[in-house]
Amino acid sequence: MTAIRDTTDQKNLALLIQLRWLAVIGQVITILFVDLVLGIPLPLFEMAVVIGFLVALNVVGLVRLRSQGLVGNTELFLELMLDVAALTVQLYLSGGASNPFIYLYLLQVIIGGVLLEAWSTWTLLAATSACFIGLATFNRPLPIPPQNSADLADLHVQGTFICFVLAAILLVFFVTRINRNLRARDAHLASLRQQSAEEDHIVRMGLLASGAAHELGTPLATLSVILSDWQRMEMFSQDEEIAAELAEMRGQLDRCKTIVTGILMSSGEVRGEGTRRTSVINFFDELVEEWRASRSPARLDYNNTFGTDVSIVSDDALKQVVFNLFDNALEASPNWVGIALERRGERLTLSVTDAGPGFGKDILDQLGKPYNSSKNRPGSGLGLFLVVNVARKLGGTVTAKNLLNGGALVELTLPMATLSPEGVTDASLPG
Repeated sequence: MTAIRDTTDQKNLALLIQLRWLAVIGQVITILFVDLVLGIPLPLFEMAVVIGFLVALNVVGLVRLRSQGLVGNTELFLELMLDVAALTVQLYLSGGASNPFIYLYLLQVIIGGVLLEAWSTWTLLAATSACFIGLATFNRPLPIPPQNSADLADLHVQGTFICFVLAAILLVFFVTRINRNLRARDAHLASLRQQSAEEDHIVRMGLLASGAAHELGTPLATLSVILSDWQRMEMFSQDEEIAAELAEMRGQLDRCKTIVTGILMSSGEVRGEGTRRTSVINFFDELVEEWRASRSPARLDYNNTFGTDVSIVSDDALKQVVFNLFDNALEASPNWVGIALERRGERLTLSVTDAGPGFGKDILDQLGKPYNSSKNRPGSGLGLFLVVNVARKLGGTVTAKNLLNGGALVELTLPMATLSPEGVTDASLPG
């Protein structure tokens, strides 16, 4: 199964890129307003170079996002430090610490506190504090025209208000989205923990099944020897009725031995014999016929509309998964079971329909959870649990619903890429 990666930091990098675009637009508007409307001359060339640097940094960031590589804390820290450096240069060119927009440093620090690890946040705080102190001493004073000198205090208050409103809006907007990304990450991690617990449960079940299969081997072998002796004894062989019963017992015993062998193969103890190359149509046609012969349903409707055949690698565990679906349907609906195989794009879909009472709402809500069953017997509910987990391991899905005219429908969908000879590896096989 393809690994599911945590993309939270990628999403946060995308938010930083959006914030930088807004900073570029805001700086252009502010510089033009101050220079053209207020008549305060600014070093336009130097400021334009800084804006060009931010644009180039964003282009690099967009290319980085397209690479689909993992984004770490260090990369986010460097992004914020470069933003701080650009803001520091712009403030140096426009009055230094006396510029009301110096409080935009707080925006960088708060975003860093949300996004970064502790050491990075404290380093960012120390850097912005040092820049603030440095700008109080080293800066290029604004050449205020004489006509604006009297209104300088009012201009500073207005600039401070604009800075406050801008920072507050950006903080609410971006911190809200960052928190949403973090909540999505927490939900993703919780899902992975749940999946890991379920897979551990499957491993334990496999170990128990393998151990039971080994333990059953000895008594089955003993019974086989005894039956062989009885079949050779005259007192049994001359009685046709007893001989027929012994032959039936022999057949059932051989079937038990086959089932035990299948358990061992699915658990990996006969790896190499458990998988074989076949095709979609052959695999499911043979599987349905084998199930029909062994279960003898009253009526079975099988509809194969897959179309052009595709080569796959089958596995005994996948066969057992499909048998579980069929068995559940037969148990719910002994008189009729419907099976349909079709192709939907690059995925195959196996639909199993029954005419039984359908699923309870609590079972549908907890589909695939262990021991989630309406059957009041020990161990029930493991069939669908195994089906859902094996399908998930192969990159597929299992859905279930009740039909309006009665009965239930369970659909198993699998990507053909994971079943193809090129796409199957030991790690991807459910066995």
